[in-house]
Parts: sequence; structure tokens; C-alpha cells
Amino acid sequence: MVDGFHSSEHHNELGYYFGAAMATYTKHSNKWVVGAEYLQKYYPYKDIRIPLSQFTGEGGYYYNFLTDHSKTFFLSLGASALAGYETSNWGEKILFDGATLGCKDAFIYGGAISLELETYLSDRLVLLVTGRERILGGTSTGRFHTEFGVGLKFIIN
Repeated sequence: MVDGFHSSEHHNELGYYFGAAMATYTKHSNKWVVGAEYLQKYYPYKDIRIPLSQFTGEGGYYYNFLTDHSKTFFLSLGASALAGYETSNWGEKILFDGATLGCKDAFIYGGAISLELETYLSDRLVLLVTGRERILGGTSTGRFHTEFGVGLKFIIN
């Protein structure tokens, strides 16, 4: 979820994101992360929703500050650098009624602060619960986006 929780009254404004990343663990269960993310958000206009799409690459470090003695539960705080591209209404600036969008497609840059909970479901499968705040420059649609997500991590090594 992006910028809020799903409800019937906020249906037109909600967005979603998904991503894929690779993590390398250090001593004390800290980790370096490199990944890519796609974010889609909607802005209501009359009877339609105008999409905003962001494609970003990420690189960051997550510090493990809480774990249990059996090492099956981890709580980490992360900081990441982000860079990518943003497009509004997939580049179409003229709307159905003749109105012109003021938002420009642009390269974006910035960072993110994340709080991540990891719990091992098996030796090779991890459940992730993440909350993060993205802070971006170069955008004409809003500098801050809050994300909440659930995911799975597969241990390959």
C-alpha cells in the first residue's frame, strides 16, 4: 500500500508498490540491500483516476537492532539511496476534457528510511513486514510517499 490504508472512501487515491531485491548479510545480522521498485499511485480527477508511476533503483544498509536468542525474528532499521524515473498519466498531458497536466515526467532521486520485521518460517523462507518513507527530489507530484508491505524472502545460499 502507498500513502494510506485501503478503504472504500480512499479507493480512488490509493496506490501500490512491488519490488525485488538482493541482500547480503554481515556480522551481527546487518545487511546490504540492492534492488528495484515500481510504485503506482492514483490521483482522482472528475470521474477518472490519473496514474503516477515511479521506477526506482535502490541501494542501502539495514541495521539489526532487535533479535531473539534463536535468531528467527529480526527487527531492522534501514536507510537507502533511490534514483529512477517518474511518469504521470504515462506521458499523456492532455486529458479527456482538454485539461493539461502540469506534472512533468522526470528523473527522480532521494532516499528512504525503512523499518523491517523478518521472521523465519523455515530454513529458506522468511516473512517480511515493511514500513518505509520515501523522500524524493526532482518530482512534481509530491516529495513524500509512505509504503506498507508484506513479502517473502527466499534464501538461496
